[in-house]
Parts: sequence; C-alpha cells; structure tokens
Amino acid sequence: MANKQQVKRSMKRLRHIKMWHLVLLLMVLLVLSATFLRLNNVGMTERRRAVLSADKAGNMEQIRQRIADLQQYSSAHMNADTGPIYLQEQYNRDVKAALNASMSTTNRAGQTANAKADAVCKPRFHSWSIDYVRCVYEELGKLSSTNASLQTAKMPDTSLYHYNFSAPLWSPDFAGWTILLTGVVISAILGRIVGMIILRIMLRIQYRAAK
Repeated sequence: MANKQQVKRSMKRLRHIKMWHLVLLLMVLLVLSATFLRLNNVGMTERRRAVLSADKAGNMEQIRQRIADLQQYSSAHMNADTGPIYLQEQYNRDVKAALNASMSTTNRAGQTANAKADAVCKPRFHSWSIDYVRCVYEELGKLSSTNASLQTAKMPDTSLYHYNFSAPLWSPDFAGWTILLTGVVISAILGRIVGMIILRIMLRIQYRAAK
C-alpha cells in the first residue's frame, strides 16, 4: 500500500511538469539554435570574403591578417567551416614574378622563346592562370633553345596558397549554449515520457498484486 502511494505521488510530481511547457520551450530553443548557427556561418562567410578581397588587392600583410582572423573565428565557433580557400590572385602574381625573373636571366634566344610561348598561350587562357602557366611550359618544352629558361624558372608551391579551416563540434558561444539547453529540454521530455510509462506499469503491477 505504501509503495502504491509512493508511485502515485511520483506520478503527481511528474504531472506538475506540463508537457506543453516543455514542447514550447523546445520550439523556442530550436529557433534560437538555428539562428545562432546561421549567424556563426555568416560571420565566417564575411571573413572568407575579406580574405579573397585582400587576395585581389595584393597586399600580403593584409592577406596574412585576414587569414589569421578567419582561422581564429572558425576555430572558436561551431558551424564555421571555411571550406577550401585558394589565393588564386597571389599565386598568379608569384608565378608572373618567377617567370619574369627567369626571363631576365636567359639569353636573347630564351627571351624570344618565352615571347613565342606567351603569344601562343595568352589568347587561349587568362593571363597568369594555372592553365596559362602549363601552356607556357608545354610551348617552351617544344623549343630546344629554352632549356636554360625552363631550368631557371621555379614555380611556387601551390599547396602554400590553399587553406581550409575546420570549426569545432561544439563551442561556448550563443549557438553552443542554446544547443546544449535544447539537449537538456529534449532529455527532460523523454525522461518525463519514460518516467510516466514506468510508473504506470509499476502501478498496474501493484494493483494486480493487491487483488
């Protein structure tokens, strides 16, 4: 009898926790979580664009600052993965500088060959793009007088121009805390449902035992 009364009291305490209150709170937290996650992603996108803008401007100090800012933001905010970033413009500038340096150290025949290769490739590809550089190398390879130029020109490592920053699975910001609270509310809802089921089963068992 005492156990039956205890089960009833437990059920009464659980009923005080209104399910619709929990569901309403859950809906609010879901909206807030989605909003803060979106804001984190927007913040990353803005900083990513700043990196690409600095790349176009050609200021190396500014590029380094923007990349550091993006890395710091992505590492501190969930849902802020940058995806692959390639400093295309800076690579093109460095390739151009390498080729110009190579041209300045070759003989007249080598300069003529570089001019011929440029004349062939420039109409076909965007100037100083990767495809353009490959085309120039192919054309220079066809000309025996350009061996010295080919050996002198040292192209930059493309991996130095690639960046990809990952965000943490959870971060202690607005998005992280609202998601944590959402998990707590979901656990409370599931706990209430499971608790009521268990108490009802226990109550039925007690009734049957009393008969």
